Amino acid sequence: MFEHTNKQFDADLEAIRTLFLSMGGVVEAMVRVSMQVLAEGRADQVERVRAREKEVNQLEVGIDERIGLLIARQQPAAIDLRLLLSVSKMLTDMERCGDEAKKIAKTARRVHEAASPPVPLDGLDRMATRVTGMLRDALDAFARQDAPKATTVLRADKDVDQDWKAFRRNATERMATTQDAAAIAGIFDLVFIARSLERIGDHATNMAEQVIYMVHGADVRHTGLENAERQARGA
Repeated sequence: MFEHTNKQFDADLEAIRTLFLSMGGVVEAMVRVSMQVLAEGRADQVERVRAREKEVNQLEVGIDERIGLLIARQQPAAIDLRLLLSVSKMLTDMERCGDEAKKIAKTARRVHEAASPPVPLDGLDRMATRVTGMLRDALDAFARQDAPKATTVLRADKDVDQDWKAFRRNATERMATTQDAAAIAGIFDLVFIARSLERIGDHATNMAEQVIYMVHGADVRHTGLENAERQARGA
């Protein structure tokens, strides 16, 4: 962890890091529970996800306030300022992951409440596994300040993008074989869920890019995977 001569500053910085990691743990659990709603029809879990989304919103506001106060009071050195600015940006992405998890839970409940639930399409479970892994790896990279670890998230996002394209193609083919309006609506719901998973992957990627910036001061957004991996190595 970055060190600082001011013990109070270090304590405040550690509190921010700990709160952000806790927020990430909540969001990761929300994604898992949302997919359980789809897999098992556990409609009772939707309210659990909604409650946790409110918790995530409160954490976002609280951590951002702490960051603002710390910058104003301590005027941190450049390396510490990078960490604080990175966390501030990552907060937005983490909160949006929570929003997407809530959307998944609500849509999954609608799928199971339909008179004729759609036949599951291949790929959703794989996408869910990938994006929860990406969230976990982004948080781990942040906690360890491990820039090379962050690049594993960027690589995984390319796989998620391919999964998303394949899922859309599969859904389109399925809809072309039926004229049942209810079945088509159900497939649209599954596409909506897949889209939310793809967005969670995008947000995890944004957070991983911020880890690289936090550690090396390199902005790797929109510069390609090869450059991000080079910057992550400090090259």
